Amino acid sequence: MKLSLIIPAYNEEGYLADCLRHVLAEVARQSARGPFEVIVINNASTDRTAEIAAGFPAVRVVTEQKKGLTHARQRGLAEARGEILAYIDADTRMAHGWLGRVLDLYQARPDAVCVSGPYTYYDLAKFKSALVRLYWLMLAKPTYLFTQYMAVGGNFAARRDALERIGGFDTNIAFYGEDTNIARRLAEVGKVLFDLGLVMPTSARRLDEEGFVTTAMRYVVNFMSEVVLKRPSTSAYRDVR
Repeated sequence: MKLSLIIPAYNEEGYLADCLRHVLAEVARQSARGPFEVIVINNASTDRTAEIAAGFPAVRVVTEQKKGLTHARQRGLAEARGEILAYIDADTRMAHGWLGRVLDLYQARPDAVCVSGPYTYYDLAKFKSALVRLYWLMLAKPTYLFTQYMAVGGNFAARRDALERIGGFDTNIAFYGEDTNIARRLAEVGKVLFDLGLVMPTSARRLDEEGFVTTAMRYVVNFMSEVVLKRPSTSAYRDVR
């Protein structure tokens, strides 16, 4: 299986280089299980995002001028050549073994159309990090067992043919709820796996900027809104850079 790694990036000059170094190190470790491709979707950036991405010869840079996370994700679907499309955020630091675990999950479960897992935060205080771990274990995992679908936007991989069958990403969704939307719709055509061992370290910048409790509640409310009403409840969002 060829795997395409797709990284939407809007004004990410402060984080993108570190993200790509971790990605390319993991690609090198897993090279025997490739082929892999790495694509940065430069999503209407006004800073040095495209220049930084272009400084990595192994990375393909694609510009999507229509700003918005789901527009960037959809452009990645159109541009990628892989059978498996993995989406991560530009402020992540891919963990050792992430790619191997994704491929192992797909080999073990031929019925899987999407695999995802939790975030950890590499720049969050220890006490709050412990709360995050409890959240995934005590709330998120039982919720997944009930709904049978869950995806984290910066930590999931989906089969191309399944994404195409459901019409790709809903570009009417600006930000909140977009990951639950794609998980819910993919669950209609196959199995969505949520694996607590598929961990993606990411930045806590939104938690720090908007407040730990406020941000957590906003994600929970939009998850439930997608589950019950099949649409997110929050349309407005703010870019945190």
